[in-house]
Amino acid sequence: MTTAPTDRNLGDDDRIRGRAAGTAPAPLSILDLATVGTGHTAGEALAATTELARSAESWRYHRFWVAEHHGMPGVASSVPAVLLAHLGAHTSTLRLGSGGVMLPNHAPLSIAEQFGLLEALHPGRIDLGLGRAPGTDQATARALRRGLADGADDFPRQLAELTHFLDGDFPEGHPYARLEAVPRSNSRPPIWLLGSSGFSAQLSAGLGLPFAFAHHFSAANTVPALDLYRDTFRPSDVLAEPYALIGVSAVAAETTERALWLARSAGLGMLRLRQGRPGPIPTPEEAAAHPYSMVEEDFMESWLANVVLGTPKEVADGLEALRRRTGADELMVTSHIHGHRNRLESYGMIAEAYGLTG
Repeated sequence: MTTAPTDRNLGDDDRIRGRAAGTAPAPLSILDLATVGTGHTAGEALAATTELARSAESWRYHRFWVAEHHGMPGVASSVPAVLLAHLGAHTSTLRLGSGGVMLPNHAPLSIAEQFGLLEALHPGRIDLGLGRAPGTDQATARALRRGLADGADDFPRQLAELTHFLDGDFPEGHPYARLEAVPRSNSRPPIWLLGSSGFSAQLSAGLGLPFAFAHHFSAANTVPALDLYRDTFRPSDVLAEPYALIGVSAVAAETTERALWLARSAGLGMLRLRQGRPGPIPTPEEAAAHPYSMVEEDFMESWLANVVLGTPKEVADGLEALRRRTGADELMVTSHIHGHRNRLESYGMIAEAYGLTG
């Protein structure tokens, strides 16, 4: 089999390690869910995501990832590869990626083909972030995985198979040694592992891959997972040293009070999801008027405690404090609140606080 050159041959650090812009002490990136709010359609949400990606590029955010979720009316990014192809056609320099593709939902060959195609369309701009959770409820996961392997328990084998398909280097005698994922470019997207616990941290470290931790919904595990990743990291021909980013919920507004008011819409959306009642992201007015039980109010307060919110300066200060506490190499902010204009203004204010807009 003829093997095309890959990032592993070319050295991948420059395509993984971001460059800080403006006065930011570390690269800043965005995680977007193509948020569908009450009163809006999925089409409107996707158009808003496109506008946000174009704005993120002009503001000099480093990368823009979209996440795979299923059965959630408040999230329109159910198929990251399709959305990334679209976003790539509307941007020119912004790194684009999946944050992430839930690998157990898919055949590895299919993901190798999708992201090989994306790399061919937008060379040098694509990241392949992989998760092992279903990104949905168990019934939907079963429907997605019909005929596939046993989900998250099989993740290391699926990851190895995907990597071999991307690099075209199955060993002789392997059942797939004569197969080829088409198209393949002279390089392939860097693989990131995503996680909210120590499993993916340790797997990333053992393989010498970059690691992305979901601080925005697993804050208590952030420092232990990053410590485990750094302590067990083994240098590879992908990375000489560990590189970790964290996803952070952040909401900036003109005042702290307004930022909190906006953030509660995301909190109520998360509460309903945890209660098995997913829906579009509620309006801030709906969140303010909701008759919270004591248990629900406790959940809301706990959730908001992990959101960096306030004026642009307060958010910048909060992000820097978090970066110092965790030692994260990159911060990926996400603002899953109601209203495209509110999200756009929040990301724009954070960019301005760091001088990213020039």
